[in-house]
Amino acid sequence: MRIDVLTLFPDFIRQCVQVGVVGRALERGLFAVEAWNPRDYATDNYRRVDDRPFGGGPGMVMLPEPLSACLEAARAAAPEPARVVYLSPQGVPLTQEKVRQLAAIPRLMLVCGRYEGLDERFIDREVDEELSIGDYVISGGELAAAVLIDAIGRLQDGALNDAESAAQDSFEGGLLDCPHYTRSDSMGTEGVPPVLLSGDHAAIRRWRRQQSLGRTWLRRPDLLARLELGKQDATLLAAFQTEWAGRGDGSRKDSGES
Repeated sequence: MRIDVLTLFPDFIRQCVQVGVVGRALERGLFAVEAWNPRDYATDNYRRVDDRPFGGGPGMVMLPEPLSACLEAARAAAPEPARVVYLSPQGVPLTQEKVRQLAAIPRLMLVCGRYEGLDERFIDREVDEELSIGDYVISGGELAAAVLIDAIGRLQDGALNDAESAAQDSFEGGLLDCPHYTRSDSMGTEGVPPVLLSGDHAAIRRWRRQQSLGRTWLRRPDLLARLELGKQDATLLAAFQTEWAGRGDGSRKDSGES
């Protein structure tokens, strides 16, 4: 897979993708990221990439010509057709399902806006879809592009040491992840649910599924409302809810204990 990023800050993108799981995946050639600066394709003496909006108002708008020329150069650098994504607060919210869809595409082009955004004519002519990482505004699309690249990069075959890691992430299957515990020198097994120490793998799987259902019910009921639970899941969730109600402390923070 190849991802091309159109950005006024290419060094930022290059630095962001050099660390952690994504950095290792890039080093191993599991996918590639290239950054392109629209300013390099501006034709005036000042390498101008923005101008005042028609109709007046505050801020500046990115010019379509440097963006189009930059996009064309990026397209010409590799033969595969690319899907063009504009990172925008007006876009469709990014989800794990969308990340999985994009991770399966051979080539993406991510366009990072700045100022008041892009000239709408460029969007209409060149952009296939707009994506948002949340209902808030940041200074530009670079951070959003870095988030998307990280989410996509870790799903490339071989990026994770254990292929099951991604399958157990939050939002896979529409649920949040269950609580996790590890071996602590200072705490030992204190506070660890006994089922995790039992060696009964079937019971552990049931506990983790129940905790995932319960945590989603507590923290993201909107996600749970989208799912049609089977009989076993409904039973597990009902047992979690009964236990939760029996605590009687009014707390909304789930401890992860069973």
